[in-house]
Amino acid sequence: MAGTSALPGDADLGGSSRPELHRSIGPFQLALYGLGSMLGSGVYGLMGQAAGQVGNAVWLAFLVALVAALLTALTYASLGSRYPRAGGAAYVAERAYRSPLIGFVVGLAVACSSLTSVATQSRVFAANLATLTGGGESTVTWLAIGFLLLLTGLVLRGIRESMWVNVLCTCIEAGGLLLVVAVGISYWGSVDLFETPPPGEAASDVMMLLVLQGAVLTFFAFIGFEDSLNVAEECRDPQRTIPIGLIAAMAMAAMIYMAVAITAVSVLPWRELAAAPGPLTAVMERAAPWLSPIVYTAITLFAVANTALVNYVTASRLAYGMSHQGLLPSWLGRVHATRRTPHLAILALFVVVAPLALIGTIGQLAAATVLLLLLVFALMNGALVLLKNRQGEPHGRFEIPAFLPILGCLVCACLVIVRVTTGDWRAPALAGGMIAGILVLYALFRPKADRLSANT
Repeated sequence: MAGTSALPGDADLGGSSRPELHRSIGPFQLALYGLGSMLGSGVYGLMGQAAGQVGNAVWLAFLVALVAALLTALTYASLGSRYPRAGGAAYVAERAYRSPLIGFVVGLAVACSSLTSVATQSRVFAANLATLTGGGESTVTWLAIGFLLLLTGLVLRGIRESMWVNVLCTCIEAGGLLLVVAVGISYWGSVDLFETPPPGEAASDVMMLLVLQGAVLTFFAFIGFEDSLNVAEECRDPQRTIPIGLIAAMAMAAMIYMAVAITAVSVLPWRELAAAPGPLTAVMERAAPWLSPIVYTAITLFAVANTALVNYVTASRLAYGMSHQGLLPSWLGRVHATRRTPHLAILALFVVVAPLALIGTIGQLAAATVLLLLLVFALMNGALVLLKNRQGEPHGRFEIPAFLPILGCLVCACLVIVRVTTGDWRAPALAGGMIAGILVLYALFRPKADRLSANT
């Protein structure tokens, strides 16, 4: 028999109980879960892009990005201590703005981001594995589907098993970055860490402007708030675990990123770093030529697999949570009697993500979902301000001053403007099209819920 549990605000959104997930996550596991989400596989290429913009001051760009991202992370930590629920952003948005439509848009925007990430990472994993086995394009396709099947089986198996695989992958992933620091630390002190591109090689010779431009790029290295919030119902003592785990993950990620950035520009001139197809691989070739390149290919496999795993778990818990809000079909909220996982949501996501993985070219879709995430972060910061000033709302164990989410909202809004005005037009256009599609879905499947809400 499935257990039931009452959560804060259940009665407000039309339900007094829901199937219970398995609570097995402590602060240490959640910190590594968040760290694995933040490190990801993108940092291996991101370091070169950032160096091209900021020069040797890339470490400073990461520090500024940390401060900007920390504003939203603190908001998520506070919301997690107030409303420890799966489907976190969708639930909080609906509750704060008193609008099922906003909850639906926010939830599906996060889901789109997670699903495109899983699809992209499955292709990257398959391509890297194919380079080791010598397979062609057809091999990549089959490997991608096989990887997704294994991932689905793991997530179906249980949150405990998924978390331990995540811990293993995160340790290997972080170990790869710390290896860069270990072999290159002897180069520290050999360069001017405040050197930036001279006039003519960059948009401006003003250092702070360059650092801010680099911070816009590196901000996305710290995104992992949603992943931590969506496993709230599987945390032990979530009101305490979520703030500790989320903030610890950001602190560890920041230290690793800045140490790797200092090492990278110390070992390689920033121009070479920016031009290298694999920046950290090039650093290792210079600092540790005795180490086989296959080692970093293997580490990349673990990093990619970890990113896909975290996003798959996030998407399935989001679908589970939204189903219990009445925003998605109720069958997505069913929980397996013995494994305590939302098995039907997990299987439904496989049906959606497998065709995306087969397409192979969804880079623009991934870029569009980044814009959607920034909009979600702005809304979540605004939601905390509303909820803090509303009578009768529960207080969490981790409360922050109202000016912090206000600043977080402004930062995210500025990042949206920067991305829209300075990047390719196709990603914003696609993001707008995705929002329009979400609104159409809502119009088709939610009119009855709207009428019920209006009557209430």
